[in-house]
Amino acid sequence: MSFSGETKSELCRAPIQKVCCARAEAHGVLLFCNTFQKNLVRIITENHAFANRLPKLFHKAFGLHFDRMPEKTEGTGKLVFEVTDEKKLNTVINTFGFSMNQNLSLHINFGLLEEDCCRASFLRGVFLAGGSVTDPVKRYHMEYVTSHYKVSRELEALLMDMGFQSRETTRSGNFVTYFKQSEHIEDLLTLIGAPVSAMDIMAAKVEKNLRNEMNRRVNCDTANVGKAVDAAQEQLAAIRWLEASEQLETLPEKLRETAAMRIRYPEMTLSQLADSFDPPLTKSCLNHRLRKLIELGKTKGECKSEA
Repeated sequence: MSFSGETKSELCRAPIQKVCCARAEAHGVLLFCNTFQKNLVRIITENHAFANRLPKLFHKAFGLHFDRMPEKTEGTGKLVFEVTDEKKLNTVINTFGFSMNQNLSLHINFGLLEEDCCRASFLRGVFLAGGSVTDPVKRYHMEYVTSHYKVSRELEALLMDMGFQSRETTRSGNFVTYFKQSEHIEDLLTLIGAPVSAMDIMAAKVEKNLRNEMNRRVNCDTANVGKAVDAAQEQLAAIRWLEASEQLETLPEKLRETAAMRIRYPEMTLSQLADSFDPPLTKSCLNHRLRKLIELGKTKGECKSEA
C-alpha cells in the first residue's frame, strides 16, 4: 500500500462520535468526491478502510443508507457508492444549506465548521475523498483536488484562517490546493487524525538531514585531504630539488630536520607531522618551516634557470 493509502487507513480509525463532526466530515467528502449533484451522489475509492467507513459516516450524519454499495466479492479495484433516492438526496442537500429548487452551486458551509473538532473532521473528509500525500522518502507534497473552483478558493481561505499557508494550481481541469512545507504537512496530518503518518514524515526528514550532513562532512573531508596531499607534494618537490642540488645540507639544522621528517612521512597531515617531532612542534611552527623550504626551493630553482 502507498504512503497515501496508509495515511487514509489511519484516518479511518478515528472514531465517529458526534453528529456535528460526522456531518462536517461528510461535507468534506461530498465536496471533493467524484459526483455531488441534485440527482446523484457518487463516491469512488480504492481504499478499503475508507469504503468501510463511508456507510457508518453517512448513517451517523444523515441517518441514511447508500442505494448502491460495492459487493462483498469486490476485492480489488474501484469501489463505488451511490445515493440516487430523491428523499435521501434532499436530506443531504438541505443539511448543507443547499436547495433542491435551485442550481446546486457547491461551496463550503462555514456554519458547520464553527468548532475546532468540526474543522478537523471536515479536512479529514476532504483528504479521504480528494487528497493524497507523497512518500516523504521521495519528497514533501500533500494536496487536495476538486473540480469546483469556488470550493478550492474557500478551502484555501479556511486553511489560511487555521494557520496553514497553501499553494494553488490547476491540473487537467481540476483545482489543486497543495503543500510543500514538511512542517505544515506534519501539523495538518496530526490535526485530522494521522499522527503516525506525521511521525513518519518527521523521521524521514531527520534521516535526510543526517544523510545530507554526513555527505557534506565527507565532501569536506575529501576536499581537505586533497588540499593536504597537494601541499605535501609541493613540499616534497622543493625538498627534493634542494637535495638534488646539494643545497639541503647548507640549510639550518631545524630546516634539515623538517625536510627529513616530511620525506619520512609524506602521507601525514600537518598536525600529524607536527606531533611526530621530539619534542612535538606547534602546527604554526611546522607550517612556517615548510613554507620556508618551499620558498628556498623556488628561489634557488629560479636563480638556476636564469643562470
